[in-house]
Amino acid sequence: MDRKIALLIVNPHARKGQEKFVQVTQYLKKLGFDLIEKLINDIKSLSQLIQQYHDQVDLVIIGGGDGTLNAALDGLVSTGLPLGILPLGTANDLARTLGIPDSLPEACQVIADGYTRYIDLGWVNGKYFHTVASLGLSVTVSRKVTQETKRRWGMLAYFVAALHKFRLFRPFKAEIRAKERSISIKAIQIVVGNGRYYAGGMVVAQYAAIDDQRLDLYSIEVRNWWHTLMLLPAITKGNFAIRHRCVQTIQAQEIEIYTSSKSRSIDGDGELIAHTPAHFRVIPHALSVFCSKSSNF
Repeated sequence: MDRKIALLIVNPHARKGQEKFVQVTQYLKKLGFDLIEKLINDIKSLSQLIQQYHDQVDLVIIGGGDGTLNAALDGLVSTGLPLGILPLGTANDLARTLGIPDSLPEACQVIADGYTRYIDLGWVNGKYFHTVASLGLSVTVSRKVTQETKRRWGMLAYFVAALHKFRLFRPFKAEIRAKERSISIKAIQIVVGNGRYYAGGMVVAQYAAIDDQRLDLYSIEVRNWWHTLMLLPAITKGNFAIRHRCVQTIQAQEIEIYTSSKSRSIDGDGELIAHTPAHFRVIPHALSVFCSKSSNF
């Protein structure tokens, strides 16, 4: 590998960010990278940092979770720099989608190998997302889970929060428009996926891929918690081939969502990025990422 200059950005608030920072820099230097090292406490300034250094580096390496990566998307798209991912967060769904190993030495080696592919990005009301955007119960759960509980309990923190919030959550009315059709629903959750995995390994849709140039939507309409338990196997695997009246699915390049009575918050990759009414679309081949040649996404 020709010696390359990399902007290394690590979020110390990510689950493993602080403790792994020194280890990561050592791995990358041994692999031949010259590093501009940055620990960033406020991820809102991440895209600005990338733009600041874009003419000094060959690539950007980010250590953090899905929210950290989401905050970098504007800067990465505007500069065209390729992205290397070090999965240091809680869910790490983009890394999982791209087949990037959890092992840090292996993840660093993927970047050093230098193989890149282009992936799609989702877009909603002017904001990018890489894996999934959602509204409803998941937003309420995300707001309840703190950085400290994620660091301590990992994905279990989300599970406990979901159990607590589900019994208090009320369905909301929404209209979904796509491909010249409109459906009206009363849902507890609407998920719009660009990638394959979300929520720590659940599958958005059985055949979803992050380079298939489409979005995959599903909505859940249930009245009781035990209905949700019945749907869990299908939701976990993204297998809605056997249609259920509680689930609506749509595949499209553009989707609009309108909610009645009040505007709803929209999470993108675990971060609040927009509100309804919402216009979603896919941006094909928007971002270059380092991945293994054997990655099948």
